[in-house]
Amino acid sequence: MILYGSTTSPFVRRIRLCLTGKTYEFVSMDIFSGPGRELLKAKNPALKVPMLEDGEHIVFDSRVIYRYLQNKFNEAPLTWDEENLLTIIDAANDAFVQRMMLMRSEISHAPDKLIFRLQDERLEATLSTLDSSVQNGDFERWDYPSMCLYCLIDWVTFRELYNFEKYPNLSKFCDQNQNNANIADTDPRK
Repeated sequence: MILYGSTTSPFVRRIRLCLTGKTYEFVSMDIFSGPGRELLKAKNPALKVPMLEDGEHIVFDSRVIYRYLQNKFNEAPLTWDEENLLTIIDAANDAFVQRMMLMRSEISHAPDKLIFRLQDERLEATLSTLDSSVQNGDFERWDYPSMCLYCLIDWVTFRELYNFEKYPNLSKFCDQNQNNANIADTDPRK
């Protein structure tokens, strides 16, 4: 198996954490330019990472890759509640990625503009829900949903996109899980 992606992507990191203890090759690439961008264009029309190549199969998107790995390694499927939590995590992650891309494009945050208003509303709803979910014990096990939540919070902190002081349960969750297997090895700061 070959996992393609960037070391700073929270979507790639969650799959790397999921693959802890399994044999695979990780190909780190710059997805915005040069040979990495060309490789991505040649293999993945969605132009996103992660991407998993396993024999004749090329699988796109972290959610689909996770399902593929569950099937490959005969792991139990996620519950519908876990699937919903992943959808909430992904919505927050997507909103933060958009925020970062807009900042990198030198487009200033304007709360009165539709895109910013909708993304701000989405972030408030998703982060509030995730903070309550942590408090309710929905992320007590170190499993794929927990890995995804950890990757989201740590990536947002790393990119300095948001201050989580309004959501103390999210910060506490991240602090409690920073010593789990492969966290240090997949740290985007390295």
